Amino acid sequence: MAVTHETAVRNTIADAVVDLIDTGTASPNLGYIEFQTSGDVEVATLTFANPAFGAAASGTATANAITSDTNATGGTVAKFAVYDSDGTKLFGGSVTATSASPQGDITLSSVSVGASDTVSMSSLTYSAPS
Repeated sequence: MAVTHETAVRNTIADAVVDLIDTGTASPNLGYIEFQTSGDVEVATLTFANPAFGAAASGTATANAITSDTNATGGTVAKFAVYDSDGTKLFGGSVTATSASPQGDITLSSVSVGASDTVSMSSLTYSAPS
């Protein structure tokens, strides 16, 4: 039998993870999400609000407003990484286009980003394991 977490524990886990985005000493104290190529090259960087996420409910935290990157470096997005304001990597995962199967951890309307394109996110959630 697998280990499972009750909702209160899942909320605590989710809050602990996303609250790390708000740490760091760089000013302004804003964490960010970086979309990267498969070779770890930055394609676009979007900045979180502070706080980055609201309180978790049912084990899931929802991001507050995320600032678009209006001048992307460009490239083909394959993955993402989330950092605090000091550039300390906190977690990451896969990225696919919404039409892909299977879906990545984050889906974008297109993973092909041109130089100086705008990259935006309408919503983002973080879910703790059950």
